[in-house]
Amino acid sequence: MGPAAGAHSNPSLTKKPPHMKKPTLRTRARDSRGQALVEFALVLPMLATMLLAIVQFGIVFNHYIDLTDAVRAGARKAAVSSTAADPVGTTKTAVINSAGDIKLKTTDITVTSDWTQGDDVTVQAAYPYSITILGVTVASGTMHSTTTERVE
Repeated sequence: MGPAAGAHSNPSLTKKPPHMKKPTLRTRARDSRGQALVEFALVLPMLATMLLAIVQFGIVFNHYIDLTDAVRAGARKAAVSSTAADPVGTTKTAVINSAGDIKLKTTDITVTSDWTQGDDVTVQAAYPYSITILGVTVASGTMHSTTTERVE
């Protein structure tokens, strides 16, 4: 055996200093765990904001559906109430009672007709909305719905 073979068999000569060691699977896992935590911390606020925006939009859309349904129910009531003592009041009451989750006032509702058989009756309602995300109002205004029926 030559001196070269003996040099490789000595373990103290083959060890590399810690700064020259190749990273092992264990050290890579530890590094990527920290990276994933940082990425999650950066993305979480955006995801939470997007989720809150979706929820707020869903609430406003639900209110719009309630408003539209209430106006439709009021127009149907108006179409068959031409002989009532107060057809406008009867119609507004029907709209308010059919409003679901929203709270309408009689001043928010408009009923237009001459109450003769075969003519149109138009019922309109307005309801304010506001989309607020984390205390910041992103959009606000008034949603409107109109339905026309023929007086029976």
